[in-house]
Amino acid sequence: MKRARTWSTDARERFLASDPGLTRLLSGLSAVCAVLLTLGVLTASDASVPILVTGALTAMVSTVAVTEPHPRDQALTLATGGPVALAVIAAGSALAPYRVVADVVFVLLIFAAIYIRRLGRRATTLGVFAFELFFVTQFVETRVDQLPQLSLAVLVAFACSALVRFTILRSPPERTLRRLRRAFELRLAQLLDALIGVVEAVPGTTSAERAADSLRRHAARMHTSALMIHAQLGTGTLDERSASAIQRRVVEAETAVERLAVLVLRVLRPGADIDTLSRHLAPPRPAGPAVDARDTAALRSLLAELRALRAGTGLGSPRPTGPDHDEVRNRLLGYRAGERLPDASPAMRDVFRAVGDLTCALLGLHVAPDAQTPEIRGTPEDSSRAESTPPKPRSPRIRPTTRTAFQVATGSALAIVGGELLSPQRWYWAVFTCWMVFISTASTGEILVRGYRRLIGTVAGVVVGLGLAALTSGTPWLAFSLACLSVFGMFYAITASYALMSFFVTTMIGMLYTLLHALTPGVLVVRIEETALGIACGLVAALLVMPVRTQDRTDQLLCDALERLRAVLSQSLAQLRGESGGDPLGSARALDEALDSLRVSAQPQTTQVSLLRSRRRRALAVLGLVETAAFHARSLAATVGPMPAGLDGGADPHLVRETRRIDRNLATLISHVARGDEDGTPFVRGPGDPTRPEQAGSGARPEDIDPMRRVRRHLHRVDENVQALARTLHLPVRDGL
Repeated sequence: MKRARTWSTDARERFLASDPGLTRLLSGLSAVCAVLLTLGVLTASDASVPILVTGALTAMVSTVAVTEPHPRDQALTLATGGPVALAVIAAGSALAPYRVVADVVFVLLIFAAIYIRRLGRRATTLGVFAFELFFVTQFVETRVDQLPQLSLAVLVAFACSALVRFTILRSPPERTLRRLRRAFELRLAQLLDALIGVVEAVPGTTSAERAADSLRRHAARMHTSALMIHAQLGTGTLDERSASAIQRRVVEAETAVERLAVLVLRVLRPGADIDTLSRHLAPPRPAGPAVDARDTAALRSLLAELRALRAGTGLGSPRPTGPDHDEVRNRLLGYRAGERLPDASPAMRDVFRAVGDLTCALLGLHVAPDAQTPEIRGTPEDSSRAESTPPKPRSPRIRPTTRTAFQVATGSALAIVGGELLSPQRWYWAVFTCWMVFISTASTGEILVRGYRRLIGTVAGVVVGLGLAALTSGTPWLAFSLACLSVFGMFYAITASYALMSFFVTTMIGMLYTLLHALTPGVLVVRIEETALGIACGLVAALLVMPVRTQDRTDQLLCDALERLRAVLSQSLAQLRGESGGDPLGSARALDEALDSLRVSAQPQTTQVSLLRSRRRRALAVLGLVETAAFHARSLAATVGPMPAGLDGGADPHLVRETRRIDRNLATLISHVARGDEDGTPFVRGPGDPTRPEQAGSGARPEDIDPMRRVRRHLHRVDENVQALARTLHLPVRDGL
């Protein structure tokens, strides 16, 4: 019985960690519940099949298209979307007999739906409502005489969506934030488990490489959940003080466990210059002698302490209490002050100090958000979480929404013509595909990647759909159940895998046609053909109408990330000097978000199927270097916050000179990336490894000196990676005078 409880607890924790905040689960359940409620109400009113399909599709759209964080804003969007949906349904039904006019209006509506996205989230949602509902009229082939029943179906669908959102599956922002914090703790626990696996593995073996890969993968997943917490702080907390406390504790825990992992890898791989857990840089191989004999003996003690840390901090659950746990906690915390360090190399002793730092950070995760926290020097209390002032973007000649509107409208027009030539009855699938491949894309390469993933998912869905149709022949209840399961899968997988989402869309269509007794292999083959046609039309439009090259897009986002990096460094130095220069942690999170955008934009270059191998290697190197610089910048921001009040690191002239030199180098690099040439300012190499800070008299304390040593170390590592990035981008690096 105890083993069964342990297994079920582990499975539950793995599930909670796999879906931070349960956002994907709630999205899928909300869609299914809204569809079932709508169908139940409409069936009770003896509605016909076209009305049922219209109501079900409207329920899906009205449930998932609303993205505002505040419930009040969501309610207002739903209330506004109802009249829009009714007007679009009426227009689509009235124009159905006039094919050419309907096509022209559809293209104009698509243009308007994209164009108004510049007005914000509500306008974006209303545009989605307009497109989807006009699409429904073409898919169902509605008529004017059905307008009373269609209007009722739309109103019922919106009402059921509101009922599910605000009552049945209500999820206030505060509850979502609590779930996100727990998921972060669970993912951090998984990272600790992976680190234990690294220590247990024999260095140099295949199992050790697999353990290191697992460590990097879990570090990336933990970082993703930390960013999700940051995005939720604005709506999930009552005041800025609580938001600031949560952010600082999450960042401290994140940087502490990453630092511990890096230090452990350095000990296990002597001679390998390991400085990051980035998955984009090639993992270094052991390049030096075997692990020091003293360190080999200390590894057994380290393994025991890591297990004690994993068990004693209560990650993802209430922290254990009692005399035994207090003794373990105090022992682990003692390593921070250098107590009972093993007789080992300096690198291994640093590992044990990092264990103490991580213990302190993990204990902080369980402190109430409104508990007293150390005051951040030089930062106003009411702006401790405020984002750094973002760098002014270069004003484009054409707004992105305008460009995308013209591209999607052109691609949709081509898809309508080609789709009707290919299949006059199923042409709308090509238009829908063209619309979908442009969502959340900004370059031709992103559209290509999204298109081939959609095609792969569609082909797989057709194969599985035919098999399921044969399995469910004569059993409508089973086909209906599989259709509902496909609806759930669509929205559960939408943020995890675009190909998987496309797969579930196709299986849902297969089950729908099975219920209508209209499914044939030819119908699903046409589905593949129309999907391929829609992707091709989208690519043609992206290439011919105001095209955006993938390299241009990644260069722009790289400049944005480097500007954010400059902000973190300058604000960290200002905080060290006791000045009010903003919040380094807020700037560090803004840097992480800019880096995420860069990763997405670079996918066409970094994907495994890329034919341009040299460009792929260069893109991976750039990503790895920027990720490493961002890691040290985030660690720097976390270090300068709790600096001892009597230690003014900003007064060190060497530190000030180095920070200003790095800032000038970043400005030169940004100019080089943005314009492809130098602006006349030389890129200057630094003096090398940082010197240890001088002790201010014989009374200097070790705990005062160590934070400054970390500041210098992180700053030096940022400098190293910026210089390597300049060489990768073919910008000459000159020696300083």
